[in-house]
Amino acid sequence: MIKRCVFRGCLALLVAVPPAGSALAQSAPMAAVSAAPAGAAPYAMTLGDMMDTLIQPRHAKLGLAGKAQNWALAQYAMVEIRQSFAGIVKAQPKFRGLPVGELVTAALGQPMDAVDAAIKAQDPQKFAAAYAQLTAGCNACHSAADHPYVVIKAPDVSEFPNQDFNPHR
Repeated sequence: MIKRCVFRGCLALLVAVPPAGSALAQSAPMAAVSAAPAGAAPYAMTLGDMMDTLIQPRHAKLGLAGKAQNWALAQYAMVEIRQSFAGIVKAQPKFRGLPVGELVTAALGQPMDAVDAAIKAQDPQKFAAAYAQLTAGCNACHSAADHPYVVIKAPDVSEFPNQDFNPHR
């Protein structure tokens, strides 16, 4: 539901309407939250928005899961990355005239396959090498799209303090 909602541009609505019980919800009546003017265009996420919200966190989780040798979680993260890229390509097939799907395939197809193989083999060394290739592919794609200053790296620490990356069997 949230993925469909994001691509349809109603993320702004989810952010604007706080959950019941939040401090904002208690201090401001619902009438204070103004609706979009009639005929206003819905917010369309940029490619950067989609990369920041859909791909980058999953890339970090993939790296953390692989480092912890949590192969089930790593496989799940790879599925999520592939599904997110498929959605991004549908939502924005071109970026500055460049075909997003072709860029993703050229830069990340082989590295994603290598990550999948390392996960299947449950091989930490192969995973580390494949994850490094995937990360380099991200950066190569950014350079090809004239964004060489967007540099992705393996996470140093978890930015997800509410998730345990250790395997639980």
